[in-house]
Amino acid sequence: MDIRTTRIPKRPSPPRSAPSADRPENEPPRFVSYPIPGTGTSPDPATPTTTQPPAGADQAQPPVQPGTRSRRKWRRKLLLALIAPLVLAQIIAFTFSFGMTPPRTAYMLEAGEPVVYQFVSMNHISRHLLAATVAHEDEQLGTRVGAFDIGDFQARAGAYFQGKPDPSGSTIPQQLVKNIFLWDDQSAVRKGLEAVLATQFSYTLSAPRTLELYLNYAQFGPHLYGVCAASWYYFGTPPWNMSDYQSAQLMGVLPLPDLVRRDPNGGIYLGQGVHPAVWNLVNGAANVWVPRQIAGLGGWQAAVATVGITDTADSHADRRADSDSCSTMPQSVQDRIRSEAG
Repeated sequence: MDIRTTRIPKRPSPPRSAPSADRPENEPPRFVSYPIPGTGTSPDPATPTTTQPPAGADQAQPPVQPGTRSRRKWRRKLLLALIAPLVLAQIIAFTFSFGMTPPRTAYMLEAGEPVVYQFVSMNHISRHLLAATVAHEDEQLGTRVGAFDIGDFQARAGAYFQGKPDPSGSTIPQQLVKNIFLWDDQSAVRKGLEAVLATQFSYTLSAPRTLELYLNYAQFGPHLYGVCAASWYYFGTPPWNMSDYQSAQLMGVLPLPDLVRRDPNGGIYLGQGVHPAVWNLVNGAANVWVPRQIAGLGGWQAAVATVGITDTADSHADRRADSDSCSTMPQSVQDRIRSEAG
């Protein structure tokens, strides 16, 4: 039997491709990955895709420089230092709008004891006094938006930095926040704080409430504050009973209260030895400036109507037994008069 050997042909080797022009012949092959079948739509398995690392996985983050971190902290602290007082002032303004009336202010504390003072409600203040205050101190209190006219404020600031006299003077909101929170100084810092606080108060407090607080904290003599004490001290009468002439005289006291003295027989002393500025201010306010300004506003009723007040102090006569009516002379006023009499 002829046994023949069957030779199994060798599988032909795939032809070696020529080296790519982009890759040298002896460069090791790149690692490639193919999509796993059955995982959804995928490209043709014959088409390799180069594996890319996740975005940013191998990218090193630049280190934060110590100087940058300290600057950020400094900016945050500065921002907090600027915002915190404004927030606090706004909170205080809201408490004042809801009836808070502190027994002492910054001006009182700076002047020291003994302080002659007692609060009186707007309901028990003569409308002649309210009209005189609006006419003499701030005619636009009830009609202006904000604490001051921006043009007037710029003129005041320009005059201050040029060393010139103040062309207009502070408004009632500005004087109010100065009396409550600030100090007796003419520096730019104090005036700037005054402007910021006054703006916050003007948008929080109503015009009648602003006027009420102003008349309660304004200074009317050495260590003498508010119309309750002033009306009893100078004229021996409660604030709801003050006449138009007495009210106008009190307006003349406001610019130089530390120089004003009480006449031993009652009233504001304008006799021999009085300071010339006091004589001019009190007489000028009572006889010229206040009557003229009130007339320009259309009379005292029209003047108080600009701040939203249309009643009179007599409309609240049935409440004069209340503690905030100032119907009797405060003890501090009695002590002052007694000490001056010797």
